[in-house]
Amino acid sequence: MSRKSYTYKKINRFVGKAQHRYAMISDGDRVLVGLSGGMDSLTLMWTLSERLERIRVDYRLHAVYLDPGFEGGYSQQLADYCKHAGYRLTIEHTDFGVRSHSRNNRENPCFLCSWERRKRLFKIAETLGCSKVALGHNKDDIIETLFMNICYAGQISTMIPSQTFFNGKITVIRPLAYVEKETIRQFAVEQRFPEFTNPCPSATNSKRQYIKGLLDQLYQSNDKIKGNIFRSMKNVKPEYLLTSQNPGINRVMRTHSKNEDKAKIQF
Repeated sequence: MSRKSYTYKKINRFVGKAQHRYAMISDGDRVLVGLSGGMDSLTLMWTLSERLERIRVDYRLHAVYLDPGFEGGYSQQLADYCKHAGYRLTIEHTDFGVRSHSRNNRENPCFLCSWERRKRLFKIAETLGCSKVALGHNKDDIIETLFMNICYAGQISTMIPSQTFFNGKITVIRPLAYVEKETIRQFAVEQRFPEFTNPCPSATNSKRQYIKGLLDQLYQSNDKIKGNIFRSMKNVKPEYLLTSQNPGINRVMRTHSKNEDKAKIQF
C-alpha cells in the first residue's frame, strides 16, 4: 500500500487537526502509547511513528501493553510484531481482566478493568518519564461513551481529546478523536496489521457493544446523524436542560461551558 493512499491522507489530516487544536504533543515530549492489540491502537502507534519522520516536532514513543491475564492471550505475538516494526514496547502481565470478571464484580466488569488499567498506565508513565499518555479512542468511541454515560450513569459526559491529570503532570491525549472507526478499519487492512483474538469474555457482549448496535441502526437510517451527534457535544444549551429550573445552577453551567468545556471540547 502506498503511504499516500486516500485512507492515509484522511487519517493524517484528522490527526493533524487534533494535534493543532489541542497541542497534544510538544517538542521533547515522551509519550506512552497504550497498545491493546486492536486496530485502533496499532493505527495510533503507526501514525505517531510515521509523523516523526516528516514533522518538526521531536518526541519519543514508548508502547505499553497490559496483559489482562486471560488464557489464550497474545502478548508474545504482539511483542514479535512490535519488534519487527521497530517499536519500543513494555509488556506487563496483570490479573485486571480476570479479577474484574470475578463473581464479586458481575455487574460492570469493563468499568473496573478499565479503571485498573488506567491507574497502572499512569504509574508506568511516571516511571518512564512520560508526560503524555496516548490512547487509541476514535470518533465512534467518543459518541458511544456519551450514550453509555447517559443510559447507564445518568450524566451527560464523554471522553475528550485532551485531558490533564495530577495538576498537569500527565495529559491523556486521543489523536484519533476525529477519525471514524470505519476509516481505521480500512487503514488496518491496507497496512496488513496483525489480527489478534481478544480473549476477554466481554469482548462481544458488553454495554458498549449494545450501545454500538443501537447507534449503527440510527446511522443506517440517516447518514448525517453521526456528524450531528458529534457536533452537538460542543453545542450544548444549558437553559434547555432541567437545571434551568435553578437559576444559580444554570448560571454556573453557562460560565463553566464558556470557560472550560468550550476550550476543551472543540470537536
